[in-house]
Amino acid sequence: MHYEQVELALKYEDLELFMNEAHPQFSLMKREVVKSRNKDLVKLFDSGVGVHHAGMLRADRGLTERLFSDGILKVLVCTATLAWGVNLPAHTVVIKGTQLYDPKAGGWRDLGMLDVMQIFGRAGRPQFDKSGEGIIITSHDKLAHYLRLLTSQLPIESQFISSLKDNLNAEVALGTVTNVKEACAWLGYTYLFIRMKFNPLAYGIGWEEAIADPTLSFKQRSLVIDAARALDKAKMMRFDEKSGNFYCTELGRIASHFYIQYSSVETYNEMLRRHMNDSEVIEMVAHSSEFENIVVREEEQNELEMLARTSCPLEVRGGPSNKHGKISILIQLYISRGSIDTFSLVSDAAYISASLARIMRALFEICLRRGWSEMSLFMLEYCKAVDRQIWPHHHPLRQFDKDLSAEILRKLEERGADLDRLHEMEEKDIDALIRYAPGGRLVKQYLGYFPWIQLSATVSPITRTVLKVDLVISPDFIWKDRFHGAAQRWWILVEDSENDHIYHSELFTLTKKMAKGEPQKLSFTVPIFEPHPPQYYIRAVSDSWLYAEAFYTISFQNLALPEARTSHTELLDLKPLPVTSLGNSTYESLYSFSHFNPIQTQIFHVLYHTDNNVLLGAPTGSGKTISAELAMLRLFNTQPDMKVIYIAPLKAIVRERMHDWRKRLVSQLGKKMVEMTGDYTPDLMALLSADIIISTPEKWDGISRNWHSRSYVTKVGLMILDEIHLLGADRGPILEVIVSRMRYISSQTERAVRFVGLSTALANASDLADWLGVGETGLFNFKPSVRPVPLEVHIQGYPGKYYCPRMNSMNKPAYAAICTHSPMKPVLIFVSSRRQTRLTALDLIQFAASDENPRQFLIMPEEALQMVLSQVTDQNLRHTLQFGIGLHHAGLNDKDRSLVEELFSNNKIQVLVCTSTLAWGVNLPAHLVIIKGTEYYDGKTKRYVDFPITDILQMMGRAGRPQYDQHGKAVILVHEPKKSFYKKFLYEPFPVESSLREQLHDHINAEIVSRTICHKEDAVHYLTWTYLFRRLTVNPAYYGLESAEDETLSSYLSRLVQNTFEDLEDSGCIKITEDNVEPMMLGTTASQYYLSYMTVSMFGSNIGPDTSLEVFLHILSGASEYNELPVRHNEENYNEALSKRVRYKVDQNRLDDPHVKANLLFQAHFSQLDLPISDYVTDLKSVLDQSIRIIQAMIDVCANSGWLTSSIACMHLMQMVMQGLWFDQDSSLWMLPCMNNELASSLSRRGISTVQQVLDLSKAALQNVIGNFPASKLYQDLQHFPRIEMKVKLVKKGTESEKSLQLNIRLEKTNSRGNSSRAFAPRFPKLKDEAWWLILGNTSTAELYALKRVSFSGRLVTHMELPSDVATFQNTPLKNLVHDAWKLDQNPFKINPLPSFVLMTQGIPVTVIYREFQANLS
Repeated sequence: MHYEQVELALKYEDLELFMNEAHPQFSLMKREVVKSRNKDLVKLFDSGVGVHHAGMLRADRGLTERLFSDGILKVLVCTATLAWGVNLPAHTVVIKGTQLYDPKAGGWRDLGMLDVMQIFGRAGRPQFDKSGEGIIITSHDKLAHYLRLLTSQLPIESQFISSLKDNLNAEVALGTVTNVKEACAWLGYTYLFIRMKFNPLAYGIGWEEAIADPTLSFKQRSLVIDAARALDKAKMMRFDEKSGNFYCTELGRIASHFYIQYSSVETYNEMLRRHMNDSEVIEMVAHSSEFENIVVREEEQNELEMLARTSCPLEVRGGPSNKHGKISILIQLYISRGSIDTFSLVSDAAYISASLARIMRALFEICLRRGWSEMSLFMLEYCKAVDRQIWPHHHPLRQFDKDLSAEILRKLEERGADLDRLHEMEEKDIDALIRYAPGGRLVKQYLGYFPWIQLSATVSPITRTVLKVDLVISPDFIWKDRFHGAAQRWWILVEDSENDHIYHSELFTLTKKMAKGEPQKLSFTVPIFEPHPPQYYIRAVSDSWLYAEAFYTISFQNLALPEARTSHTELLDLKPLPVTSLGNSTYESLYSFSHFNPIQTQIFHVLYHTDNNVLLGAPTGSGKTISAELAMLRLFNTQPDMKVIYIAPLKAIVRERMHDWRKRLVSQLGKKMVEMTGDYTPDLMALLSADIIISTPEKWDGISRNWHSRSYVTKVGLMILDEIHLLGADRGPILEVIVSRMRYISSQTERAVRFVGLSTALANASDLADWLGVGETGLFNFKPSVRPVPLEVHIQGYPGKYYCPRMNSMNKPAYAAICTHSPMKPVLIFVSSRRQTRLTALDLIQFAASDENPRQFLIMPEEALQMVLSQVTDQNLRHTLQFGIGLHHAGLNDKDRSLVEELFSNNKIQVLVCTSTLAWGVNLPAHLVIIKGTEYYDGKTKRYVDFPITDILQMMGRAGRPQYDQHGKAVILVHEPKKSFYKKFLYEPFPVESSLREQLHDHINAEIVSRTICHKEDAVHYLTWTYLFRRLTVNPAYYGLESAEDETLSSYLSRLVQNTFEDLEDSGCIKITEDNVEPMMLGTTASQYYLSYMTVSMFGSNIGPDTSLEVFLHILSGASEYNELPVRHNEENYNEALSKRVRYKVDQNRLDDPHVKANLLFQAHFSQLDLPISDYVTDLKSVLDQSIRIIQAMIDVCANSGWLTSSIACMHLMQMVMQGLWFDQDSSLWMLPCMNNELASSLSRRGISTVQQVLDLSKAALQNVIGNFPASKLYQDLQHFPRIEMKVKLVKKGTESEKSLQLNIRLEKTNSRGNSSRAFAPRFPKLKDEAWWLILGNTSTAELYALKRVSFSGRLVTHMELPSDVATFQNTPLKNLVHDAWKLDQNPFKINPLPSFVLMTQGIPVTVIYREFQANLS
């Protein structure tokens, strides 16, 4: 067309009208134009004419636009798109012809009026012209039509109906539309709906219909239902016509996520098969509706035929003259990186390549979700082929084609040298192979960058149908950011190649840091079916590198599966027993009900009338605690002098038991009860007199380790173990050890201890019973379905690869579940983290508000609400409570927490969103329980892991309130792939396995220290008491044994003991001589302070005679007790910010390491920095909590080595922890409760910086110094300050030949607060009693002779032995006293022939004042 114009101009000799050679920039621009690849552009430039259309390259289009706007080109011939896209006004605009070819319609259609208006809008340039001219050239019959449209306005109509299905699917996948009603509301917001009301005829609505249905709600509904049916047919969602609900499917999510049109999905449903070859796949992609606008043009045929011959390795179905053939040629061309000449083909190819990657990824996801292993791997190869533009049959090293020359790559391909072969070859062999000398070195170098990983796995059968796989991934390549970026993603697939099925798939992200560190561990479960296939393959396939894959074979040949035997006790149809059958009116008054429930009735006799051991397995909420009380009452009847010990695995359960029994057993029966948890340790007197001891496993383990010396341990007559199925969880080993130890003690002392185990329904109750010494009569294992309140469970799967968006998409269904199942009754929602409690509650409020009933969950009057809100400290909780939604998690303070519990249990608020701990601790049943997501973020492995099944069962057990509900309901929202797993195990009990092996070292060490184990046979004998031993015989493969025969077992046990002994010996905890083992100092310290053997071994190798405070801090935070400190998502950023504000540097590369975080928390505590988020406050609490026993162990290690300097440095560290101050930087004045900035600065102006100096002032001088501050307050604080008078006397002891010196010490408090012994430590989370260290040492040689810890309230007389060789010393500086909670400024006194003596307090910068020091020496 443009050439015709030029020819006409030549014919009429008017060409100079177009020409513009006089323009000053003409010659400059000409040089640029000549460089263009577009021949038309160059040719026409001389004539002053330009062309512009979508088929041109972006650079050429830009050049043309610039030339025209600068006025160098006078005429621009263009397609209609220019009118919309580029603002290039002109004086005159000509529309030449008004017909367009429409590939969808397959014919011509008229140019739309909107286009005409837009094109004419370009006529007239505001800055130059007074008027513009528009010329339209069209056929005669259309002229009137365009004239009429130009003079009258045309409304804009909606085209939304054509893509209604895609948009509806996107909303369903997002979770914003879940049923027909919501879809109609959503449609009501569209422009389509507005236009339908005004102009119904344009949308196929007749007048009768419009009059009959003026709001168009029927039409709206029919549009939605038609779209929903079509989507249902294409499997993009499930549409339940009866209820009108929509359920998202994987296919719908994939289509929405990858922006695939509905019509394409229909095509794939039809064409996608389990087995396809390369050309079939390419042909299927070519049929995608994304490419339907591509047309076949005559002029392209020759080039397409040539391309099909040269650049297409695969067969082209239909040939180049067919539309799909053309697309498949262009797809292959893109992967082959071929070049094209024809311009229309260039633009088509660009268009295809833009959509190709997402279509391939979508097809891969579809195959993966269908579980087709062969096809999934095949599609993943093609995804990578498209991403990298390399064919799967090319050499893998082509992925480095920017660095390796084409020549080398071509030769490698010709010689068929694959990666494995290249790995084995030497450099010179590769040189010879490719006949290029330096090539071998290059090839080897890039082989090193190629991402390889090694897989190894251990497979443990859990039951006959479920395997647990522990996979270890070890990267084996050199990480280079240029090739690998920040992270590499790998698909982990478990497939059964015989049945071509994938049983497990997950995407694993390997970061640069992980690649350089330890091998990574993953755990997951996979099903197995009878008859067993010969093997499963575990594959790891890179998401972005072709040929980067590894696989591991799981063989089923020698896998010993556990026997299938689960015996359940039948619930007998007995008449419920009345409470009066207790035969004791005091006991009867403990219970508010009149009859026991069916389970309690059935086991009443065994518990209350016999002394048999009992194991009771019954679902949560079936009254197991009362069953335990029956056994307690039996003990009170028969052996009132014996003790009950109740072991509960979680602090929360202990707290609840204390609360409940204090009200009943203590007040009504007059029994004494003590609690033993990390928060609270009772004194010896309380323990001796207690009837009931409630403890966590750790505390009882620590105490019963020295049972020889602790009489109350042997006075236990009944041991109740609650939630004993947690034996298989992290803290299971401790539970296992204490039961095994109590049984061992009772066999040694010949006093029977009665065991009562309580648990949920068990799969292997008989093994547990055998281990607890429970006979036939005492074993009750009821089915999970035997609940006093029947439970109805709904499991809903949610797709979504990533955790946060998936949690987000569960909020709407959670709200819907409340409205459906429990609109008026209480609801518990369990989530995995504190942050999720907040986000979930806020979303629920939003949904309630959009239902125009924001306060539907609030059931109390406004005044009461305001009263409650005024007591709440947590901001988020205050906000959500206004809408009747409570939050409950460990980050709340106790007051807020108990307030929320009270509101919920009294039905003042209807919904409680809580973390999983609530399920165990607080008994707050609800009508409906929603478990929102079954994974939580594990800070240690830095990924999301599944909750143990026991936790899920416990949460479900909270549904259904015995007194109010006929039945309970539980709704479990899970990740789609795990749905079948949960369906299976929520009704089949899960077997409990032992995890003692992993923590055997510490327990064996403790038994060696207590001399229960003296040689190897003892250790093997000790293991036979454990539950581990019972399980080894039943499920040997789980523990890595071939079979359960006797010699296999005994060699396994002796090997286990031998390895444990060797590890303990290497770490310096024990000494092995021939057959015997003896504890060493480090081992004893570990057992005494309940530390891991790794921790004390680290002390042994890192503490020296004069270790500095900074190093001690590093050692403290490096203790393995802090391995579990959570480092949550993105917390490394907070840690980085903290590390810039603290005194000592930390390792910047390991900011997500728990030990680095512990170090930062300590330093923040000493510097009193504000912590970034509330989680850090609770983390700091637990860090400080653990630190005391770790520091005391460090002091013992220093003292045992006789290092005075280190011991004192370590004591300073303890004081710093207690006071939250730096020993060497902060003034000790800050330990006074009344101290503030003003007072401190006015004292320091007078040169007073220590408590000692203040104490030396008289009352009047003091008042004078402090000005207007009330002196009485300060004076009172000083009175409370511990002041000790110390008298020392050296006496000779022993016979003439063996003389020894003894130092008699008399300590007396001289301040007015003589008898109170509570230390003032406001920054330490727990109450602390004052205690002192007596240190006897020589300050000139820095030797420590003796160390003693004492605590006293009024006065104390004690003595210390002097080493025999000390008597010769002359003029040695003195001895001190150090407090464990106050910082003391010690002034060494000289006492002539006496070593120095230090009295130190444990933990505050205080100044113990040696003003009244008298040394009376005889």
